[in-house]
Parts: sequence; structure tokens; C-alpha cells
Amino acid sequence: MHPIKLCARSPRPSSKKRKRPAAAAATPPESEPEPVHNTAACNSEGENNATGKRREHNNKKMKEKKSKRKKKQGEGKKGSGILTDKLFSDLPISDLTANAIRDMNYTHLTEIQARSIPPLMLGSDVMASAKTGSGKTLAFLIPAIELLCRLRFSPRNGTGVIVLCPTRELAIQTHNVAKELMRYHSQTLGYVIGGIDLRGEAEQLAKGINVLVATPGRLLDHMQKTKSFKYECLKCLIIDEADRILEQNFEEQMKQIFKLLPRQGRQTVLFSATQTEKVEDFAKLTFGSKEERQRTLVYVGVDDHESKATVEGLKQGYCVIPSERRFLVLYAFLKKALSEKTKVMVFFSSCNSVKFHAQLLNFIQIECYDIHGQLKQHQRTSTFFKFHKAEHGILLCTNVAARGLDIPDVDYIVQYDPPDETKDYIHRVGRTARGDNGKGSAILFLLPKELQLLIHLKEKIVGGNYILNRSAKEAYKSYLLAYKSHSMKDIFAIHQLDLTSVAASFCFSEPPKVNLDLESSASKHRKKRNVNTGRSHGIGPSNPYGRKGSDDRRQFARF
Repeated sequence: MHPIKLCARSPRPSSKKRKRPAAAAATPPESEPEPVHNTAACNSEGENNATGKRREHNNKKMKEKKSKRKKKQGEGKKGSGILTDKLFSDLPISDLTANAIRDMNYTHLTEIQARSIPPLMLGSDVMASAKTGSGKTLAFLIPAIELLCRLRFSPRNGTGVIVLCPTRELAIQTHNVAKELMRYHSQTLGYVIGGIDLRGEAEQLAKGINVLVATPGRLLDHMQKTKSFKYECLKCLIIDEADRILEQNFEEQMKQIFKLLPRQGRQTVLFSATQTEKVEDFAKLTFGSKEERQRTLVYVGVDDHESKATVEGLKQGYCVIPSERRFLVLYAFLKKALSEKTKVMVFFSSCNSVKFHAQLLNFIQIECYDIHGQLKQHQRTSTFFKFHKAEHGILLCTNVAARGLDIPDVDYIVQYDPPDETKDYIHRVGRTARGDNGKGSAILFLLPKELQLLIHLKEKIVGGNYILNRSAKEAYKSYLLAYKSHSMKDIFAIHQLDLTSVAASFCFSEPPKVNLDLESSASKHRKKRNVNTGRSHGIGPSNPYGRKGSDDRRQFARF
């Protein structure tokens, strides 16, 4: 990671299209552009050298675009990125699935697909890990759909495959990929997620959903409350982004789900972007002990031999910016991004901060989308698909958009607030440079606590607007609370923050009055000193009558 000079770099023009991921949701291929017809007098007498060079440059760019499109559609051989030389056409799959894959313009398998699909097709349990954007979704969906196809599953059989995802957006995205794959199949598909009417989902489950994509909490609700939900014939359980499921505190819910789901004859699949001790412990719970296992457990670790946790095509950098200038730098960067029509995602530490900055930027004519946990589900879904389809734009978000989501052609990831943990950083930057030979850049904003000279933002916009002012206070408070709860407290120490500077970044001339329930280190020291008072006599909460001598055998009682 390298430092970046303020405002020295500008986003790339959108004319540079990068490859789409080889194993993610595919949109219909773009129609071929009309060929550029050269006039008869292209290089005729009277045409100056500048015009000729310009035409030559345009023709060269058109050829590059065509060659890129051919590679994107899989006409080329193995790429130098994540693709292998193995073909989807060589897989022992049905014509129905093969036709769907062909329609999605995929020809070559990625590394994780090539190594995990064969054991899954043989019926083994699989625990796999690979970097984000490497094609894990197709890796587990193709064998699962083929399994139901071979068994001739129908709606009356109930649910045969369950795919568990940590977030609603990832569940919807996985559902859409499955929908593309099952285009020619007769099996039914659906999803159940939080934020949607439980009764409507129950009616769909009663009709019979063969492949069900779900979030853990909502799945457990239906298992406990929806009597018409048939899952006794479950053949395959897939857990996607297992490390994130643990982070979301779904562990207890997962234990209850495992107790209710049938284990006999069930294939279990666990996919993750990172391997941690927690994931390994979770795997023991998922697959059971060696004595309890009914199938062979295969481990697939694509990136275990690599020292880098991020992909090759990702350029990473950081900006050291005083608090009061952070928003100015963000504003300048996003304004440049809009003018050059690039696609940018900006990460914040809290929902309120996303909400405030989205309101502020839209108010000052920097159009942007926003996704955070406080939005209603239909708003989150609508925003996700709008940004997904957009060729350029800006999305402000929390970590709810940091994992698993495949948004094509993202040029820049800006981390306005630092991530809480290293793995959060990895997954945030994983939204760009996806797929084979994917390219992208990531910028991390950092605060220099040693800088004393502060320049405050003018508060005319926020101070004069009631809605923005209230939103700014909530965002300011949420930022401080998030900073306070940071796991690396030796670096992100709340008591070392210059609150005046932080307030300036939210357009306040001085820190607003908010209740944070923060204790100073001096206050903690005084409390500790007060508790220690009287200890020379042995008096304390557990011994109100003082220290007893060695020969003192009296029994004391407190009434």
C-alpha cells in the first residue's frame, strides 16, 4: 500500500472497461456497436496529420473494445488471471445447465470452480476458501442444481437445496445467479429474507420451493413457525460467506438450524473468503466429528499458498488527511469521478454517517446512492440493482455492501472511515478488481493526530438546514461511538481524537452537544483510587468487617 498525494490522482475514464467476473451474476451481453465507416478521403490530400492520428487512435480504441468483448464472452483461451484452461463444456452436466451457462457467456472455469465442482458432483462434503471475486457462487450452485435435476425433484418434494447467506443483498444476488442457471430446468426457486412479509413467504413455501436461498434468521423463523414448509427431503445445505455469518452473530441461530435440519443423506458445503480459527470451529459444528460424518470431507484452499490477501489487479493507497479536510477531499474526488463517469463505492462506519453524507452530497448536486441497515428492504434492493446496472455512479454504504456482492466495473473503493478489522478491509476492497484480469483501485482515508493547524468548514449549508443539521449530529455521534468500539484501541483511541476537527468534518464550527457516555482516563483513575481506599484494613465489598487474624475463628454474618 502506498501513500497518495492529496487530489493528485484522478479517476480513470469510463471508456476503459474491465472484464466481468467469470463466476458471478451475468447480465445480457451488450449489442455490438455499429462499425466505424472510414470515408473515402480518410487520408486524402488536405487532411492534416493531427486528424489522421486522431482517426487512427479512434480505430485502435474500437479494435481494443472488440477484442475485450471477445475475451469477456469467453472466446479466448486461459487468461493470466483467475481462469484455468478447463472448460464448462467438459463438465459432466445436463444439457439444460450447459445451455444456461452458454447463455451467460462463460466458457472457462476459475480455479475455485475447477477444484470444487468435481468433488461436489461426486457427493462429497466440501469446505472451500478463495479470494473474493473468484467465482465461488457458480462453484456451489452448479452441482446443487444438477443434484436436483438427477433426482427429478418437483415442488411436491419440498425444499431440496438450501443456500444460506449472511446478508439480504447477497441472498438476492445469489438467487439471481441461480435463476439464470435454472432457466431451462423445471425445479422451482425462491428466497426468504428479513424485511419482507413473513406470510407471503410462507405461501410460496407451501407451494414448494426446491432451491431456497435464505438468511439464517428468516430461515429459522420459517422452520419454527411455518408448518407448510417441507424440508424433510433436504439433499444439500450450502453455507456461503461462513466467516461473515459468524461475524453477524448468527452462530446460535445456526446451531438451532442444524438441530432441525435432517442430517441423513444430506450433502454439506461451506464456502468462505477467509479461513480463521472461528471458521474452523464452525466447520466442526457444520460437518460433525469424523465418527459422525457420512461423507468424505474435501478441503479446497485456492489461495493458501499465496502471501497476498488481495488480487493482483488491485492498486491500493492511502491518504493522510486532517479531519476537517476529509469531506473536502471526498467532495473533490467524487466531483471528478462524476465528470469522468467512473463507478465509485464509499464506505462509512455507521448507518447515520451514510445517511448524512448522502443527504449532504445530493443537496450540493453530487448525485449518489446509499445503502445501509436502517433502510427498508425494498429500498435496499432497489438501490442495489440501480447501482448494479449503472455504467457509472457513486454508492455510499456501510459494511452491509462489503461482502460477496458482485457489482460490475467498480473503478474505485474509498474507505472514508477505516475498517474495524483487517478482514473487513480485504472484503471492502474486494468490490473492485473482480474476475479474470480485473483492475481497480482502493483508497483508505487516515487521520493524522499530530496535526494542530485546523481549518474549519463553513457551516452555512448544514447550519441553515434543519434536516441536514439533525442528520449531521446523528452522524457525528455514530462516528464517535464506532471509533470508541474499534478493536485496535491502541491506534484508534477515542480520547486522543481532536473533537473540534472531527466536528468540522461534519460541517460544525464546534463540537455539538451529544451524549456519548464516555469516561476520561483521569476519571477512571480516580474511580480506581477510590475503590482501593481502605484496603490496608482489609475492608471491601466482599469483607465489610476488615481483615481477620490467623487465629480469629469467629463467623461473621451481614444483616
